[in-house]
Amino acid sequence: MTDSKRISGDISVIMSRIKQSDVSIFWFRRDLRLNDNTGLYHALKSGRPVILLFIFDDEILKKLPVKDARVSFIYDKLEQIHIAVSGYKSSVMVLKGDCIQIWKNIAESAKVKSVFWNNDYEPYAQLRDGKVKNILRGKGIEVCSYKDHVIFEKDEVIKDDSSPYTVFTPYARRWLRRVETSGMPSEKRSEDYLKNLAEIYIDFPGLNSTGLKRSDKKIVDFRSEKIKSYDKYRDYPYMDASTYAGPHLRFGTISIRELAKTAIMVNITYLNELIWREFFMQILFHFPHVVENSFKPKYDGIKWLNDEEKYDKWCKGETGYPLVDAGMRQLNATGFMHNRIRMVTASFLCKHLLIDWRWGERYFSEKLLDYELSSNNGNWQWAAGTGCDAAPYFRVFNPYEQAKKFDRDNKYILEWIPELNTGDYPPPIIDHSFARKRAIETYRYYLNLA
Repeated sequence: MTDSKRISGDISVIMSRIKQSDVSIFWFRRDLRLNDNTGLYHALKSGRPVILLFIFDDEILKKLPVKDARVSFIYDKLEQIHIAVSGYKSSVMVLKGDCIQIWKNIAESAKVKSVFWNNDYEPYAQLRDGKVKNILRGKGIEVCSYKDHVIFEKDEVIKDDSSPYTVFTPYARRWLRRVETSGMPSEKRSEDYLKNLAEIYIDFPGLNSTGLKRSDKKIVDFRSEKIKSYDKYRDYPYMDASTYAGPHLRFGTISIRELAKTAIMVNITYLNELIWREFFMQILFHFPHVVENSFKPKYDGIKWLNDEEKYDKWCKGETGYPLVDAGMRQLNATGFMHNRIRMVTASFLCKHLLIDWRWGERYFSEKLLDYELSSNNGNWQWAAGTGCDAAPYFRVFNPYEQAKKFDRDNKYILEWIPELNTGDYPPPIIDHSFARKRAIETYRYYLNLA
């Protein structure tokens, strides 16, 4: 039996269990929460009973490692939601397969009158959502989508001439000015209307039945109390001052409105990080070529060395540069890397080793629990000097000086490199002074040719 037939059968069975004749569907994607969920709020107030749906999209899953902690995280959050709504005699419909085919099958149900979801701004999501809208509207089904994942969307913070910002500082000023004049978007108390969920009981699928495998790794808990002191300690990896909000923002288990309101009240430095996130999102939307190419086309002419042996040592944390290696080992073991160390490791790969930033971006996309295309791409291009508002090509992080400044006593380094002061730790794979000079000369040469 093919996946499409199995999915079609599942949907037919599920729809037959629904008591109500006309229903709405809310499609969970990057918004795995019941509280302050804009699309869910509007669905629950639409006047029809609401079915909750999540789709494990094969198109996305096939690009992930066999065991991916992010999939497990999504599954766990869905299970929590499923348990919560069972108190309202409802369930979460969890399906896996070809997303477009699933929606074609759903559209055949005469009971579905409207579908709600929250906007996603990544290129694949934009293409997918356009296809789904056409399918549903072709069957006379209403489609309603909403802003939820950001404070301001793609065209809400733009220049006076209606063009997008490509430099962060003026973007941030306009972003803040808009908050001052129009206020923060209001909270949508979706949890107050859960009584409007459709009455239906569906067994929550086991991981084996979805064809997925659970990872043993855990995504760290969000720590809101760290926001207050974020500006003081954020650059010191040994202090564990991170809020670990990344995965929760990525999958929408916390509300960006709630987080931004807290940041405005207690720590503007932290708010600035949230603005960076939205800046990179609007860059990705307006300049989708950055997914595969440099934001500044002239940088695409750089001839990278792309030494696979050195790249492998970078991946494993065996470069002989302690701060770089500690960061890579932390990433490999936990799926997390401290923000300051992300900059150091990225700069080292692109500048010291002259390896294409896309190699590093791809590796981070496979490992980071908080991976988000726009931020990952934007930060890697910033480090490589190829992006908008990037660090200049002649800025090359010195890993030794960074360690002296931010990990003076080697607390962070020794946590991940216990063999640091023994003969088991490798010597540097390249001399810093040589690598810095080579990087600057290489960039300068190819940029002069552009």
